[in-house]
Amino acid sequence: MSLAVALFLLLNLVAALVAAARGPTPADRMLTALLFGSTGVGVLVLLAHAMALPSLVDVALTLALLAAIAGIAFARRAWHSAGQADD
Repeated sequence: MSLAVALFLLLNLVAALVAAARGPTPADRMLTALLFGSTGVGVLVLLAHAMALPSLVDVALTLALLAAIAGIAFARRAWHSAGQADD
């Protein structure tokens, strides 16, 4: 069952890849990147459970941290750019 859900999530990532290629704004692309991060974490946790590989949970946590840092960096950059446009 876990492998079937992981496969479904991987298909979701393929759809997100198409959306990222078509995204008209950088914010759309960043949201797609965050989707990759959160879905990737889900896939890795499911695979860790299905294959009894607890080390994949560590990889999933690392991916979650990287996705969060990327989101924060993008938001700070967008906020800074918007602040300069108002001046």
